[in-house]
Amino acid sequence: MPQVTVTLDANLAIDAMMLSGTKNPQDAVELVLRDYLARGRRTESRTGDPADGRRLTTDHPTAQDG
Repeated sequence: MPQVTVTLDANLAIDAMMLSGTKNPQDAVELVLRDYLARGRRTESRTGDPADGRRLTTDHPTAQDG
């Protein structure tokens, strides 16, 4: 797999290391990014995407007479 080098502010790298519990800034950024992507996929699977036509219905329930 190809590797990419990204330059970050030292404070940002340290924050990522503290949040992820790692001692290596590269591992910290990778973990944070993987978690971000996984969270986005979980959200999409729960809510669907805008093209999901089953969520958008033109039928509205009628009010029941009480």
